[in-house]
Amino acid sequence: MTTKDEPRLRIGVSACIMHADPTRPLFKGKTLLYAEESMLAWIMSGGVIPVLLPRAASGITVRDLLSSVDGLILQGGVDMAPLHYGEEPARPEWAGDAARDAYEMELIHVAMEIDKPVLGVCRGAQVLNVALGGSLYQDIETMHEGRHVHRNWEVYDSHGHDVAIEPGSHLSRWVGLGAAGGHTRINSVHHQGVRRLGRDLVVEARSVPDGVVEAVRFEGRVNGRTPFAYGVQWHPEFMFASPTPAQMDPTMILRAFVDEVRLRRDGSPPR
Repeated sequence: MTTKDEPRLRIGVSACIMHADPTRPLFKGKTLLYAEESMLAWIMSGGVIPVLLPRAASGITVRDLLSSVDGLILQGGVDMAPLHYGEEPARPEWAGDAARDAYEMELIHVAMEIDKPVLGVCRGAQVLNVALGGSLYQDIETMHEGRHVHRNWEVYDSHGHDVAIEPGSHLSRWVGLGAAGGHTRINSVHHQGVRRLGRDLVVEARSVPDGVVEAVRFEGRVNGRTPFAYGVQWHPEFMFASPTPAQMDPTMILRAFVDEVRLRRDGSPPR
């Protein structure tokens, strides 16, 4: 994806946060920022360099951090705090991580303001939705009318289901279905999902058979431009690490994202 003399793209990766814990035997009482390794391997498979982004501090702003990279990928992880979409946790274990939410939502808003492409993976798609005013099902299995299981802890990323890709969607084109849409198969490791769509988001794919939103795309305007912001509910990085012939090509989303990043870095973004 990168020619010999072309500078490699740098992709900012939002950090998972392990908050300070005085009972932890290692790094006692310290806050740790980390990335899941297959996420970094998946990103590097596109010929680009992942850069873990800390929380802004010491006079360094979020804009400074994002100005040093060409795009932004949001990792999966812990639940979002329902307070960010106007709800109380239905169960204590669904209280989420409000601090990580705030950090990632600011990254999204600034990235879109300065036209740095955004890709949200699993939790990252949910953060994108909530950052744009949407809401979530706190638990699909108990709150969605389809009652379908989207996360099976025992088999984890071996669990999966089909998705119906919307006709005319970007995803349909990327997968090679043209304008017709169709079905493909993905993994499924989430128990929460998009409920009310965020501002200017459109649905690109839904799960089969229950219709839960599985992919979203931003089509609004920010500062006179249409920034690239996309979210997928599955984990292409896990599919890349453990490929199976039945599942969607996990490099497809990355290729589309990297193409958008390169287009905007080179000064030719769509208006």
